[in-house]
Amino acid sequence: MLNRREFLGTTAALPIAGCMRARELGGAAYSDDFRHGLGQWVVEAQDAARVRAEGGVLDIDSLEGITLWFRQELTAPVTIDYEALAVSEGRPNDAVSDVNAFWMATDPAAPGGSVLARRRSGAFADYDLIRTYYVGIGGNRNTTTRMRRYIGVAGDRPLLPGHDRSDAGSLLVPNRWTRIRLIADGRGAAVERDGQPLFRLDDADPYTKGHFGLRTTKSHLRVRNFRIAQG
Repeated sequence: MLNRREFLGTTAALPIAGCMRARELGGAAYSDDFRHGLGQWVVEAQDAARVRAEGGVLDIDSLEGITLWFRQELTAPVTIDYEALAVSEGRPNDAVSDVNAFWMATDPAAPGGSVLARRRSGAFADYDLIRTYYVGIGGNRNTTTRMRRYIGVAGDRPLLPGHDRSDAGSLLVPNRWTRIRLIADGRGAAVERDGQPLFRLDDADPYTKGHFGLRTTKSHLRVRNFRIAQG
């Protein structure tokens, strides 16, 4: 039997039972120490997936596409910090790929524009219709690292030349924790990795509110030390 710290599913867009209230802690507006279940997250899974939160680590083991939305809507200026690790231990989904994220995501077709108001299948193409910033570190089986600004149009994921990297320093190293910082400052968005700039987008029409989502596909990831600061 599954406990409240674990999700196991083969159908899309299942909510997680249980709840842990976001806390003011050490300057963070919100945080999750992954010791009290999955109540702060909503899961959209394309196929078989196992998600567990225990011992201070969120473990995502997914056969296909999966997104975990943080339930709290965010408003710029905001900084999202966490550490991620791509697992390589010989299991079927240990592909070392796709440490991805959406942030400041809204859905123009949903009531109030909330991405939580209308469910998706977990397939990557289903997210074309949202407006969001997106980063994919080690995408395409750890061959690309990209930042995009989704505009809510099917099949259109704009990609600037400077936001498409394949150098070794931008890709994933198996079984090594990497610190990720996502920023939305009201003028645009930025991504930092291990304290170093990875991407910056100055946006003439910036996304200033919305949700954060962890995203991956056919991979096995671990996440820890998740914190959000606003203001």
